[in-house]
Amino acid sequence: MNDPTVWAVLAAAAFAAGVMNSIAGGGTLLTFPALMAVLTPLYADTAGAVANATSTVALLPGSLAGTWGYRKEFAAARGFAVRLLPPSLVGGVVGALLLASFPQKFDALVPWLILTAAVLFLLQQPLGRFLARRREGAAGGKGGAPPGAVLDLAPLRRVRRRQVAVLVGFQFLVAVYGGYFGAGIGILMLTALGLMGLQNIHQANAVKTLLASAINGVSVVIFVGYGLVNWPFAGGMAVAAIAGGYAGARVARRLPAVYARWAVIAIGFGLAGYYAWKQLFATQ
Repeated sequence: MNDPTVWAVLAAAAFAAGVMNSIAGGGTLLTFPALMAVLTPLYADTAGAVANATSTVALLPGSLAGTWGYRKEFAAARGFAVRLLPPSLVGGVVGALLLASFPQKFDALVPWLILTAAVLFLLQQPLGRFLARRREGAAGGKGGAPPGAVLDLAPLRRVRRRQVAVLVGFQFLVAVYGGYFGAGIGILMLTALGLMGLQNIHQANAVKTLLASAINGVSVVIFVGYGLVNWPFAGGMAVAAIAGGYAGARVARRLPAVYARWAVIAIGFGLAGYYAWKQLFATQ
């Protein structure tokens, strides 16, 4: 497809997605519908799967660049990444295989997947405030053992082991979702990491970015193997997304992230409603 208008729309969507990912996240909610509109005439009932795979490939370089950018913060949180990388890789493979094996089923789930992503972004700030209060309570709580008391640490170790097991299991489910669609996985991971004690937001972002890159990376391998990627569009959009990510990093220093976040939420709910309405009338 050599229509300059199509390329301009896709490049604009990818650039805006790069900006969004740098400021607030949610870039998939911009690239996916743009690709869906362009690819539907070409792929019919598998357009959604191809659009999702192509979007993942286009946005992966920006995610990898973000991982490199957080390399200093990552050093202090390496333990979390070591524990969570295996379930991320396995879950990403499972989710991507589900998409690749049943591409015709993806379109029916599109409204619900986008709605899930929009709800996650809507809950981002309340969850962030909850985690902040939890950290403040842990730091300033009163009570505890009297001076000189001997603490029995065995129950604490058991609680921590259970926390790690829960976190690993949760990360696997997040990775399955991420391999299948992926919008909003960053919010899920940041929330889980905060609840499990990783209180430094920069370190949490470093772990989250690495794990997201791992999930998307294994997904891309599977998507390529199943021939689900439209390479001309993916390549052009990747360049635009990298440029948008660089621009977004500069804009983020001046623009409150709340504006970008609410734009993502509005787009997400709007798209979910649009695709649900489209499916409803298509079945009548």
